[in-house]
Amino acid sequence: MALTHNIADIRINYSKQELTEASVAGNPIDQFQVWLQEAIQAQADEPTALVLSTVNAAGKPSARVVLLKGVDAQGFTFFTNYESRKGHELAENPFAALTFFWPALERQVRIEGRVAKVNPAVSDAYFQSRPKGSQIGAWASPQSKEIESRTKLEEADKQYTTQFADTESIPRPEHWGGYVLQPEVIEFWQGRQNRLHDRIVYKLSDTAWKLKRLAP
Repeated sequence: MALTHNIADIRINYSKQELTEASVAGNPIDQFQVWLQEAIQAQADEPTALVLSTVNAAGKPSARVVLLKGVDAQGFTFFTNYESRKGHELAENPFAALTFFWPALERQVRIEGRVAKVNPAVSDAYFQSRPKGSQIGAWASPQSKEIESRTKLEEADKQYTTQFADTESIPRPEHWGGYVLQPEVIEFWQGRQNRLHDRIVYKLSDTAWKLKRLAP
């Protein structure tokens, strides 16, 4: 099916807000939390959704959408299958980038840094907070692996549903858990008119954050 529009002509002239050096917090984590809260209050679609970009040992990148499950002074936390493609790539190259985009607010945040697995107790606690169906799914799905058919996946789901039917607390599989990205660079982007967007970047220098403005 051919496209019915010329995508080169699709554009939005952003004009809702501005971003200045005087208006941002001194710490980028504090600034991110302000923007995330505003995205939630604006009822932005999937405000915690982010694009996680990783690079394998051969230097080839890949990206996918995951959900942010925690943010504090230690960094940005998400959970996944350690045996997935992203898990293997993070084992080969422990650096990654996160990208948040909130169209409702004409805002983007880009984050770069080193990734490490969280403490197993943190993964255990979050796993126990998940719905039982999601817990079983973590056991049933060999994430990123080739499978014979959808039927095989559903059969595995039924198998683990039966196995854990009388289990009050489903254990976390060892191949599933959390990562935390410890930021070194955080950039805040606010859409402005005529593509003269505001870009404020924080870079970590030793233990202090340095703030600069970038050209759009």
